[in-house]
Amino acid sequence: MHPLQQLDVSTRVAKRAQYEAFEFSLSPGGITVRNGSHANPSEHEYLVRIEDGIPVVCDCPADEHYEGACKHRVAVAIRRPVLNAAGTADGAQPVAPDGGRVTTQAGEKPDTDPLQDGRDVRDEEECSECIGEFPCWECVRTGRKELPE
Repeated sequence: MHPLQQLDVSTRVAKRAQYEAFEFSLSPGGITVRNGSHANPSEHEYLVRIEDGIPVVCDCPADEHYEGACKHRVAVAIRRPVLNAAGTADGAQPVAPDGGRVTTQAGEKPDTDPLQDGRDVRDEEECSECIGEFPCWECVRTGRKELPE
């Protein structure tokens, strides 16, 4: 079962989790999610805890005060390589939305092989990572599907 199916998610939150410029770092206790869409991204950094492969809690104000999963938890759930990395992490390292590495301070190019998880959605009739009308990152990135209105 896809992790997103185990979360209570509104359409608005699902869309924001898909299009906002999130950056991910593997951290002790979970995944640190930084929202690069803000003018001061370091002020919008939150820890998402993972239990049994599901993003269960985030330390952001929205996750505490509103019903359903916050956009940070959803952002982790819809990026399977990032979620999978949390189960194998032994230290903090930056992770791009598609599971690759973000650019380092030394100017190293990111390692963002979109098919690193072994699936090629171009060859599939129906993508198993897409949930209903909500497409997975790979389908949006490759232009196979668009975000719903």
